[in-house]
Amino acid sequence: MNSLTSYINTEIKPLKHSDSIMEAQLLFEDFSYSHFPVTEEGIYIGCITKETIEFLSPNALVNESRYQFERFFVRSSMIWLDVLEVFAKNDANILPVLDEKNNYIGYYELEDVIRFLHETPFLKEEGGILIIEKEMNNFSISQVAQIIESNNAKILGLFISNVANNKVEITVKISQSGLNDIIQTFRRYEYEIISEHQEDSYLNSLKERSDYLDKYLNI
Repeated sequence: MNSLTSYINTEIKPLKHSDSIMEAQLLFEDFSYSHFPVTEEGIYIGCITKETIEFLSPNALVNESRYQFERFFVRSSMIWLDVLEVFAKNDANILPVLDEKNNYIGYYELEDVIRFLHETPFLKEEGGILIIEKEMNNFSISQVAQIIESNNAKILGLFISNVANNKVEITVKISQSGLNDIIQTFRRYEYEIISEHQEDSYLNSLKERSDYLDKYLNI
């Protein structure tokens, strides 16, 4: 699997602060990007949007709209989850990539990062998705891993999917190996199972008892 940095694109050059608004408008006509990065002597200074320049004079300079630039970016050292977060927070489909000295390197396209995500074991490998919840003060990643691995399964991916009301929700992808045993072990450690699973013998037993009770009451 390639590293995320292999998806850094340099095909389209960034706008320069000295370019005209017309040059920026033509770029937005040719490409369906939400933003375009702007540089000054190779240093990233922000992103300009189509809405910003839509009613400006074509003869004006990009630099004249500097105060309206959006200044989000990612570092080349950032992991893909952090990169996706920046995409989402800024409602963007292009992200400038900078080195540690703020030199502009290139850009990520959202489609490429999504493609990278599809190549990770979390999505690519076959397995079961389990969503669990526990009070934050009693939650431990190491305990989650121990419960799964003690049942002879492997973790293919794990992330915290929600935090609310002093509870943390964890989404984990597990190799298909004794999922029911894993679910019951989590319950013994007082984790709540948020996702539903056909393999869950506890819920299946409750359903059977409920069906029996309904049948009895309808006699």
